[in-house]
Amino acid sequence: MYKKIINGKPYYYLREMGWVEGKPKMVSERYLGSAADIVAAMDAVEAAMLPQRILHLKFGDLAAVWSMLTDLDVVGVIDEVVGARRSDAGASVGQYLALAALGRLVKPGSKRAFADWWATTAGDRFSKIGAKVLDHRKFWDAMHAVDAAALQEISTRLAIKMIETFDLDVSSVALDMTNFATYIDTTNDKAPIAQRGKAKQKRTDLRLVGLGMVVTRNGGVPLVWHAYPGNRPDVTQFPALIDHLAGSYTQLAATATGDASSGSGSAGVGGGSGGADLGAMTVVFDAGQNSAANFAHLGRHRVALRRVGPTLGLPRPVGAVRRRPRTGRCRPLPRGQRNRHPPGRLRPGPQGRTHSFPNSARRSGPIIHRHHPGQSRTTTGRVGRDAVPGENPPHP
Repeated sequence: MYKKIINGKPYYYLREMGWVEGKPKMVSERYLGSAADIVAAMDAVEAAMLPQRILHLKFGDLAAVWSMLTDLDVVGVIDEVVGARRSDAGASVGQYLALAALGRLVKPGSKRAFADWWATTAGDRFSKIGAKVLDHRKFWDAMHAVDAAALQEISTRLAIKMIETFDLDVSSVALDMTNFATYIDTTNDKAPIAQRGKAKQKRTDLRLVGLGMVVTRNGGVPLVWHAYPGNRPDVTQFPALIDHLAGSYTQLAATATGDASSGSGSAGVGGGSGGADLGAMTVVFDAGQNSAANFAHLGRHRVALRRVGPTLGLPRPVGAVRRRPRTGRCRPLPRGQRNRHPPGRLRPGPQGRTHSFPNSARRSGPIIHRHHPGQSRTTTGRVGRDAVPGENPPHP
């Protein structure tokens, strides 16, 4: 930039210099104007570069979940089991179900509101699925395309994918049984598994679905699941549920580790980071599944099952010590330990004084807890009508 003084005022030029025949020479010169002209030109350029509007889209949590779905190839696994998408569908069954899982994790809501929420995110940029094809009826059609057998196959394949991708240790698993409240309408007969029963969430106005799961010991990653109607007591569903989960788990672990000979669950094979002992399945249950028949079923199961749960109300093992149950009434003392001062007689009080304790005095009055100086514990005593406050400290 070169400055020239013309009529006492500075003006600026932009010169380009170069070598011509071995000598420096001006190649081109452009007039820029005065300092005020340069400032005005820069302001005009900056104003033209500013955006006219700004759009804020949700991205972080959405991208993290979509990356996880991509790593597990959830869309590919579902489409491989169900089949290719219909010609009139805007997305495949795998894409619809993957988006449903994504929405359930990031922004739980109804399928009717999914398209409106999807428009406020940046999901269409990396998934290539626009909000126009996400009508709630499309989600329902995708769900109806997956029957019970296909759902079980998809679940098994995804569990194997998780074991291989994240190197899961399946040597120790646990069973958790509970029920979940749904918002399915009472007159909707398309979901027979949702029934009214005893709700652990205290939502007696909603239909329930029972669920049993086998999860990894570290991280609680679900591997095997089994759903049952919510109106059936857990204690009656326990044997069938254990058989289903144990069989599915051993088959899954054997498939994931590549040892088909261990499908019976009696042998140990290497799996994940710590190896998989197919016979080391731990069953965790609460008092709702507690019964002698269920304990006997666990004892004769073909898989050696460990168990963690209450044993109240079951027959006592041989040699067990029977303890007297606590009741709200006091037991009478043996005759030799009873009070040797009958009612109405004088008893020695503190500092040599005597006080009378008739029947009415010993039976009435509140229980007072006092802690006297020099004592290491709190003692209790009764104060009757004839007792003098301050002169009748309770006896230990």
